[in-house]
Amino acid sequence: MSPQMTVDPTDRDVAMMRRALALASEAAGRGDIPVGAVIYKGDEVVGEGANRRELDDDPTGHAEIVAMRMAGQRLGTWRLHGCSMAVTLEPCPMCAGAMVNARLDRVVWGANDPKAGACTSLYEIHADPRLNHRLEGTGGVLQDECVAILRDFFKSRR
Repeated sequence: MSPQMTVDPTDRDVAMMRRALALASEAAGRGDIPVGAVIYKGDEVVGEGANRRELDDDPTGHAEIVAMRMAGQRLGTWRLHGCSMAVTLEPCPMCAGAMVNARLDRVVWGANDPKAGACTSLYEIHADPRLNHRLEGTGGVLQDECVAILRDFFKSRR
């Protein structure tokens, strides 16, 4: 199967997305945009994170970056071969590029991001054949829940 093809999400993917949603909720509670990410290898969670840009005054404090840093430290390598990521919002160009560089196998996301999405909406960085690594991507996993947490967050801030 080519990395560009999408596959149906597994029960594990759905369970990990539920964890990512819980992390997103924590981010919203502290004023960060509610995005959560979980990296897993088989049934084991090896990294997780939520947006921390506001909390840390860090422009790179996206949930995906936080989760990849944790996974690399936990596994003792920056190469995240054999790992998948569940993230509540389609990754941006920075995060999609980092996933390629980290050699992740798969990414599953919930809500598409028409303004910054780099896995299907604006770009397909994760599957670009010009890059040295590609990963499988599947969107729309628990999409309604992922859209709702973002919509509710921004609605409460208006």
